[in-house]
Amino acid sequence: MPERILVTGGCGFVAHHFVEHILKATDWEVVIWDKLTYASCGFDRLQDIQCFDDKRVTVLTTDIAAWPSDGVLKETGLVDYVVHMAAETHVDRSIEDAAPFVLSNVLGTLRVLSVARWYHVNRHPLSRFVYFSTDEVFGPAAPGVLHKEGDPYHCTNPYAATKAGGEQMALAFANCYRLPVLITHCMNVFGERQHPEKFIPMVLKKVLAGEEVTIHADATCTVPGSRFYIHARNVAGALLFLLEQETEPGEMVNIVGQQEVDNLTLARLIAKVAGKDLKYKLVDFHSSRPGHDLRYALDGTKLARMGWSPPMGFEESLTKTVQWMLDHPRWLREE
Repeated sequence: MPERILVTGGCGFVAHHFVEHILKATDWEVVIWDKLTYASCGFDRLQDIQCFDDKRVTVLTTDIAAWPSDGVLKETGLVDYVVHMAAETHVDRSIEDAAPFVLSNVLGTLRVLSVARWYHVNRHPLSRFVYFSTDEVFGPAAPGVLHKEGDPYHCTNPYAATKAGGEQMALAFANCYRLPVLITHCMNVFGERQHPEKFIPMVLKKVLAGEEVTIHADATCTVPGSRFYIHARNVAGALLFLLEQETEPGEMVNIVGQQEVDNLTLARLIAKVAGKDLKYKLVDFHSSRPGHDLRYALDGTKLARMGWSPPMGFEESLTKTVQWMLDHPRWLREE
């Protein structure tokens, strides 16, 4: 029988790319749990990749902050893997109101871990439970610094704090119950069907409208913030690769983009692909967006030594993504 995987938040941006990759690269069956918040865009992403009606895919609507109903558990069935990607992720929203982030990212993670433990002990041993986390738990990285797996947390906003809380809960289940937990840290992910509130589609939307783009910089407004951007398909490939590796309960692995790019350079690349001029303004990021950090950086040595590298480079991925957005403008509209 084919293996079966539960993906929480499977209607979301990164997770739907992972679902698509699983369907293309394996014969596995996929179960999706999703609350269908604004970030899910309903079933649009699953319909767009033509998997909503796929017989290998089961989509269940449930709120991970509550224990799933008997019906949801019955339809989920026995699973071999759980990849927990459901989360509230927008930093600005977390600064405005942290409560939904605590409910989803901390309490929700506890619920999913508890269900996984119940399955693991009473029904069917899990091969792996993946907790999909973020570079932001480590806080800002000074120039030249790359955060390694296991470095101390230094959260600077409620989103990061709730993801760190989820990580600690996952580690507790690994240590206390020997649940086969793997924690991944990922950096800024981009790709097709990303919500227009995120940086790359937001820049493209403003460039097309001839509007000014705000670029967050240091206090002197001369050094723009930087990130290691990575395409969602590369993230999906890395996740599937990790599911096939032998890891210890509670082990951590960073999934990192190939090169560091400052946000002004990124905005210029987006404008270039769109064939438009870039109007921009550098602003002091601490004054304009308290709780945001100028630079994030992760060390990707561990995953590289395990044998994985991104199949497509950053600039090629970005060019193809921006062109796709230009060809599919409905994904630039907030609906």
